[in-house]
Amino acid sequence: MELRMVARVLLRRWWLILIPLVITIGITLPDMVNREGAAVNYTTMIRYSAAQQVEALPPRDGDLQDIWLASEYTVNALTSWVQTDSFKQEVALKAAEQGVALNQPLLGVAADNQRSVGQLFLSYPQETDLAVIVQSAIDVLTSRNQFYFPQMGSAAASVTILDTPIISAAPQPLTNRFEPFIRIGLGLLAGLGLALLAHYLDPTLRRREDVEALGIPVIATLPRK
Repeated sequence: MELRMVARVLLRRWWLILIPLVITIGITLPDMVNREGAAVNYTTMIRYSAAQQVEALPPRDGDLQDIWLASEYTVNALTSWVQTDSFKQEVALKAAEQGVALNQPLLGVAADNQRSVGQLFLSYPQETDLAVIVQSAIDVLTSRNQFYFPQMGSAAASVTILDTPIISAAPQPLTNRFEPFIRIGLGLLAGLGLALLAHYLDPTLRRREDVEALGIPVIATLPRK
């Protein structure tokens, strides 16, 4: 019985449900069209190994194990550095020399390392610009690290790129894909809430059940023609 009453309320005030729903759809549809037409984000990965240049360091005793451990520490240091603003600024300066004005907030940078192998992940909306950014990042990685790590000595650490970076289109995040439908769903819920609120505030008695709910006996009813 309660479900029937709710259904009657919603059918009676269907126009209140449509108002926020139509407004939400009107706002969301252009955004969906723009997203479909917009360029996708592009991403790539740079894998590298690194080690300090022994001739740039003070003389010391050591063995092969020390060399590998020092290499791992160097990769760890570079992994932390490439995620800083200073690295982005260095890359932006290098890219500007190649005629690309890097929009730093749009450049996505992430990094990881596996033992003595580092991984640098870059993403950017323009594919051609990202190719220049990748080369700029490699140049900065191989030639500017000694300015941020004094322990490197008088020369930059020796960085070797292990494979050719491949640029590919990255899928849109799930939040971006479902956001329009979430907006429309919220608009529908707002419309339902508005219709129920209007019914709650409306003092009009329209049906026999409304009168009986107040404890007033109904003697007779007039049928609709």
